Amino acid sequence: MRLVEQDYQQAEQDYNFTQAQYNDVNLQVTRQQSKLGALKQELVFKENQLAEIISQIQVNRKQLTEAEVSITDNTEILATSEAALLAILKQKEADEKTLSEVDQAFYNLRNAMQEKENSLRQKQKRKEQMDKVLNDLKDKLNELKLQLAGMKERLQVEFRVSIDDILDEPRTTTIELELLQQNADKLKKRIENIGEVNPTAIEAFQEMKKRYEFILEQKNDLVTAKDSLLQTIQEVEATANQQFLETFNRVRENFQMVFKALFTEEDTADLVLDNPANLAETGIDIIAKPKGKRPSSITQLSGGEKTLTATALLFSIYLIKPAPFCILDEVDAPLDDANVGKFTQMIKKFSENSQFIIVTHNKQTMSAVDVVYGVTMQEPGVSKLVPVDFRSLN
Repeated sequence: MRLVEQDYQQAEQDYNFTQAQYNDVNLQVTRQQSKLGALKQELVFKENQLAEIISQIQVNRKQLTEAEVSITDNTEILATSEAALLAILKQKEADEKTLSEVDQAFYNLRNAMQEKENSLRQKQKRKEQMDKVLNDLKDKLNELKLQLAGMKERLQVEFRVSIDDILDEPRTTTIELELLQQNADKLKKRIENIGEVNPTAIEAFQEMKKRYEFILEQKNDLVTAKDSLLQTIQEVEATANQQFLETFNRVRENFQMVFKALFTEEDTADLVLDNPANLAETGIDIIAKPKGKRPSSITQLSGGEKTLTATALLFSIYLIKPAPFCILDEVDAPLDDANVGKFTQMIKKFSENSQFIIVTHNKQTMSAVDVVYGVTMQEPGVSKLVPVDFRSLN
């Protein structure tokens, strides 16, 4: 019986030991299966990744081939551009040298002209001084003539003597001048004792009459000059008003045409005079009504619409008398792509008669021009101009 119990206990121990080993082996098998599943998933992921990498390699090879072809083409274009750039730089140096010579000649001529102007000013100043002296002499001569006329009248009235008759007569007395002066003084005192007599009344009347006639003549001349001046002013005002009105009507027609070109044919714009009766002091109202809007004033338009309206007004004035050069500084900044296209088309149309220089950051505007000038700073504080002529590339 003890042997059976011992065998049972031994068998139970062996069973427990075997069970523990079985559990350990089962746990290891489970872990290995989990690892195997993870490895399979990783293998699928790696295979997919490998397929994508192979596809990317094929795409990259194709892009590499295209890039090599593009590099070859660009190398040829670069060589052509470098040759053209060298020719342009040489021409620029020659033009700068010519410009320097012309500037020097201009400065020399300007200095000579300034010297002549200074000399002319001095001569004009001397002339003014001489005119002033001449006028003073004329005034003195007129005074002497008046005094002489007064003396003639006085001698004629008081003494019944004509000064023209006695000037050429020789002196018939030997009495000294002092004695004659004393006798004259005595006679004057006797005349004074006789009473108050105004022998110069006729002379004064004649002088005042002459003065009155002179002043009356001057007054008539001034009145005539005033009437002539007023008539001239009226003619000038009439001519100026007529020219202003004709120019305003032409600007108005051009403004309506350019406004519709920048917007649409259904949009309306106009220029209206505040006071048509007084063209010299009238103001001008700008009316712009894009399609779908009825603003009461131009300030209610958007930024792009204001810019297009201002551009339309600018070019309507420009069309009256086109200038050889026109500079625009970032006019297209507030415009969208559609309006920038209209703006560039209008510039191309007007560039037939004028040359436009546009400062812009808009790529669409840059693509529509003939020549692009870029300013770079390869070294700190040193700017460099890089031109690109699209006409030669085309």
